[in-house]
Amino acid sequence: MELTPKQIVTELDRYIVGQDEAKKAVAIALRNRYRRSKLSKQLRDEITPKNIIMKGPTGVGKTEIARRLAKLVHAPFIKVEATKFTEVGYVGRDVESMIRDLVEASILMVKNERMTEVREKAEENAINRLANVLVPLKRNHYDGQTEEEVRETIKKQLADGFFDDEVVEVEILEEPKAMPLMPGMEISIGDMFGNLMPKKRKRKSMKVADAMRIYIAEESDRLIDMDNVNSEALRRAEQNGIIFIDEIDKITGKGGGNSPDVSREGVQRDILPIVEGSTVSTKYGPIKTDYMLFIAAGAFHLSRVEDLIPELQGRFPVTVELSSLGYDDFVKILNNTDNSLILQYKSLLMVDNINLDFSKDAIEEIARVAVLENETSENIGARRLHTIIEKLLEDISFNATGDHPMIDVKIDKKYVQEHLASILKEYDLKKYIL
Repeated sequence: MELTPKQIVTELDRYIVGQDEAKKAVAIALRNRYRRSKLSKQLRDEITPKNIIMKGPTGVGKTEIARRLAKLVHAPFIKVEATKFTEVGYVGRDVESMIRDLVEASILMVKNERMTEVREKAEENAINRLANVLVPLKRNHYDGQTEEEVRETIKKQLADGFFDDEVVEVEILEEPKAMPLMPGMEISIGDMFGNLMPKKRKRKSMKVADAMRIYIAEESDRLIDMDNVNSEALRRAEQNGIIFIDEIDKITGKGGGNSPDVSREGVQRDILPIVEGSTVSTKYGPIKTDYMLFIAAGAFHLSRVEDLIPELQGRFPVTVELSSLGYDDFVKILNNTDNSLILQYKSLLMVDNINLDFSKDAIEEIARVAVLENETSENIGARRLHTIIEKLLEDISFNATGDHPMIDVKIDKKYVQEHLASILKEYDLKKYIL
């Protein structure tokens, strides 16, 4: 949270090429949260986040900017599709479910942090429980040692993974089954009755490694104060939560879709109080949405931001336009981003003893083909690179088995042109279609 806007943009630049205006807008929104946290409570309560609408074609980085932003500051984050919500009375999810999903994401985040804190103690307890199972079974293998010495030896061997593949019978908690209430909603008997019903245990045969994993999870749950987790998770969701609403252009009065305009406008009116600030009840307690950051995104091909109802427009005061990606952007995406596609495919095939070496002209040719494809068929932005590289490496991926010595494969411009000949031929024909 203490990162300056410039530092935030620098971090985003590692994964996303271009789109400086959008990066700047989200960096300012994030920094304003930190600034707000330093103010007096009276003034802090008056300041609400300035929500953002990102407008731009698919595949240019809208979702990735929001996701990386949340990851950067460890903020609870969820992505929802505006089209899955429908006006009350129609079949579909109710808009408050996005807040409940955010709370669940926040609970999971805080619980994982607490589990990391108690991991050492939980492992120790799990090893003790498994030692209780193994000592009677293995006692005869340790002649000349006292009971206590055998126990200590087995505990050390358990920690080193010596027994991982052995099958033992252990007692584990039985997970309560979830009951479907209606499409998309389930509730477990345990959630309904809390701690009124005793937790059942069952005996099950499994490998020691699997039993260790289950026991560590059980011991971690025992060591964690869930009331503390829930209250901290609610606070984080309320103060730091980020909700990314995608496809918001599909619920404008104008534009595509089969549902009547009144239904789409109804969804907007249902979303409005959530974005404006309201209190939503969850199974962990009530939560206010006033200080959550909402980032909406849409292509707005067939409609405009101005087609949203005025009240909703007013709750998204910042609008940024993301530009389509061109040749230079594709070259940078393949070369300069952290964990780039080229690096991903090289690492994947290295597992099967294939060492890929992409030349500079090969990467430039891949970028050129991606631009041609986006121009002649649907423009899907950077996702086009996945399609092209999959096609390019199809034969290598299929034939690589890993049971051969390391093979060096040079991917140059000629190789790209030969293996993408069908795509380039299709492009040449399309040039003559009026």
